[in-house]
Amino acid sequence: MLSFLRSDLAQLIAYTPHPGGALDSPGGKKPTQIDRVDTNESPYDLPAALKEKLAWTYQQEIETNRYPDGSHASLKQAIAEYVNESAQLPDSPITATHISLGNGSDELIRSLLIATCLGGEGSILVAHPTFSMYGILAQTLGIPVVEVGRNETNFEIDIPAAQAAVANTQNPPIRVVFVVHPNSPTANALTKAELDWIRSLPPNILVAIDEAYFEFSQTSVVGELLQHPNWVVMRTFSKAFRLAALRVGYAIAHPELTATLEKVRLPYNLPAFSQIAASMAIAHRQELLSTIPEILTERDRFLKGLQPLQKFLLWPSAANFIYLRPNLQDQGATGPTLTRITEELKAQGTLIRHTGGGLRITLGTPEENHRTLSRLQEFNFGD
Repeated sequence: MLSFLRSDLAQLIAYTPHPGGALDSPGGKKPTQIDRVDTNESPYDLPAALKEKLAWTYQQEIETNRYPDGSHASLKQAIAEYVNESAQLPDSPITATHISLGNGSDELIRSLLIATCLGGEGSILVAHPTFSMYGILAQTLGIPVVEVGRNETNFEIDIPAAQAAVANTQNPPIRVVFVVHPNSPTANALTKAELDWIRSLPPNILVAIDEAYFEFSQTSVVGELLQHPNWVVMRTFSKAFRLAALRVGYAIAHPELTATLEKVRLPYNLPAFSQIAASMAIAHRQELLSTIPEILTERDRFLKGLQPLQKFLLWPSAANFIYLRPNLQDQGATGPTLTRITEELKAQGTLIRHTGGGLRITLGTPEENHRTLSRLQEFNFGD
């Protein structure tokens, strides 16, 4: 009805933040216990002492009538120190000039697209299934999205198809390649072949490597970053650092690229409270990251509990979530079965994500994992 809107946006499907939706069971009653294992967050809130410290800081130090630090200077320095430490880089080569901050990684993705592809200058390459926001954000900016598939055995990118796409895509050419390490929703880290491929890409193509789950995988390409000025690594405080509500993401890249990201981002994009919380999280990183071994142990226990079941196809995970698909002879029944599993578990109080032709299930607390595992084990395919 509104003729001034761009016509192509009518076909765009927006990202669904909480696909679990309304928590009504078929009988109209809401479950008394809700397990939110659908968005890859940490199952643990900040410790009470840290929340009290943040509350005190908000009351005593933040002037809400003043704009936040638009340069993010102190937080950038803290992040650079953490990156060097976590990657065990000698001589601390990553500095504050290599860091750019965003209101979540989503803003950083959007800024990268604006800085590279806008105005018909480029398209992007993604391998499906993967994080949907790369394609959604590109479409909102009118940037073409080129998709290739993945190997169904280990979800490695179809490298020959990707090479062909890079070689043959013109008007506009591929300017950005997005890879995820480990990938969501399939939880697989980049293989040697994939790493060799992104190393071989020419310098006029930006390689955006999303390491949102680095703290769980402990696998990173940051050690190679300075050798590749066309690489950018993206990370977040929303997962292992337990700050999903505060929306802090960061990029690590060549200073010329981070300087450009500073030009295209919105001013004062990161609230003062978010900056202080992220700085505090880094200062208390040993405490906040101490739950990771438990989550990884729970991941292994969860997979072990599902392995005897022939009704599911399972894959290894390098993240804080697992990915599975129903093992069906009739492939046409996969979609309806996934929908039914999602809806039945939701009715019981377990929210999981139906995406990428399978189910992505976040590891929660041991109690949440026990309930989710039991409900999957009891699910009847009806065959």
